[in-house]
Amino acid sequence: MKKVEIAVIGSGIGGAMIASLNQKKDLILFEKDKNLGGCASTFKRFGEFFNTGATTFVGYEENHVIKKIFDEVGLKPELIESHVAIRTIQNKKIVDRVENFEEFLSNLNSVYYHENNRIFWKTIKEIDEKFWKLKKIYFSKYSFKAYAKTALFIVELFKEFGFLLFKTADGYINEVLPNISKEYKAFIDSQLLITLQTTSKDLSLLALSLGLSYPFHKVYYSNGGMGKIVEDLLKEVNVSNKEEIISIERFEDKYKIISTKDEYLASKVILNSTIFESSKLFLDEDIKKYYEKFSFNDQSAFVVYLKLNSKENFLHHYQIILKENIPNCISNSFFVSFSDINDEKLSHNGYSITISTHSKAIFWEGLTKEEYENKKEETKDFIINEFLKNFDFVKKEEITVSFAATSKTFNRYINRTNCGGKAITLKNILELPSCNTPFKNLYNVGDTIFAGQGWPGVAIGADILNKML
Repeated sequence: MKKVEIAVIGSGIGGAMIASLNQKKDLILFEKDKNLGGCASTFKRFGEFFNTGATTFVGYEENHVIKKIFDEVGLKPELIESHVAIRTIQNKKIVDRVENFEEFLSNLNSVYYHENNRIFWKTIKEIDEKFWKLKKIYFSKYSFKAYAKTALFIVELFKEFGFLLFKTADGYINEVLPNISKEYKAFIDSQLLITLQTTSKDLSLLALSLGLSYPFHKVYYSNGGMGKIVEDLLKEVNVSNKEEIISIERFEDKYKIISTKDEYLASKVILNSTIFESSKLFLDEDIKKYYEKFSFNDQSAFVVYLKLNSKENFLHHYQIILKENIPNCISNSFFVSFSDINDEKLSHNGYSITISTHSKAIFWEGLTKEEYENKKEETKDFIINEFLKNFDFVKKEEITVSFAATSKTFNRYINRTNCGGKAITLKNILELPSCNTPFKNLYNVGDTIFAGQGWPGVAIGADILNKML
């Protein structure tokens, strides 16, 4: 049995960051798949490279936690700035989300005019700016010290935002943008689905602000694919990929880990698995029960991958908003990511395109094999047809490769069926999982743990956990 100080299970964004921060320690990172990065990995199929899911990189700027972590581990990622963070297209109407506020507002007013647009979006932007200037961002449980530091963060939040903390997103929208059009509301909610995996009806004003404001920051494309950032983070880390963890059991004051290749005895275990699916790893009943109390978040993704042999110039990111929901999905929009035209790896034989939308994991689980294949093909064909309608200068024959992935596909490769955790609301904030657990030296990191979605949210969790270690 091999002994190790820290075992990190999973190479997603959180696992990669916490492993890189502790790479000089006696540490091993396990990854089931051959590709590193989980939902942020880059994979090869049909001789071409594609981004699995995550395609936007934001938060790499001074005084932000991602820049702090990357500087600490000595990583300067190879990034290309997206001068338009995302172009939304709805009924042929175009709004570009750009960093410059006045430019964005002018564009917005030409499409979704409201007399209070400046008030609404300026408040959203200011709340986001204030949040990222907070000095005591922290959330953990299960010890006096943890609760005390969490309390200090809550005090700082209240001091900065006051009663705005208790406003709901929908309440604020209805208050400041009365009689908002159905189209305009769809524009807002479609962006929230990208960043927070839910719409305004489930969010606080603070969450709404953080979710809508990412285009006011610098947004980047990762040259060589999103997985390149993860691979670079883990360059000096002891990584064992294609090694799946079968079981974990407490053994005296340590953890006995059995994998598909070997047995290990770890002093500390960090799980980058989803919080509500971690129970299946453990043999100890009390640990299993702890993880089972977190309810499953059924929201997942349906992703279409394309190779497009076109000479046209494209932005990195688009969102297409339709009138009706996509078949077998829960969204009326899809997010389109193009590889950069100068990316020698992903754009070698034309653009590599990732198109994603939202569906329910349980829907795909409940189908027969024939039903599954038919509905998967139906959804893929619908999305491709709508893609071609909105990029009418693209010819269907220019698509040289096309295939799709459901929650079942993701489970086969990266051991998860969902995307993201539950959105943070005033109702559930005390029930949120933290990076630490009631069990000594057992920790969690990733997008189902406070503080939430995307690189910035996961980085906050990784930074808090690193302080615990």
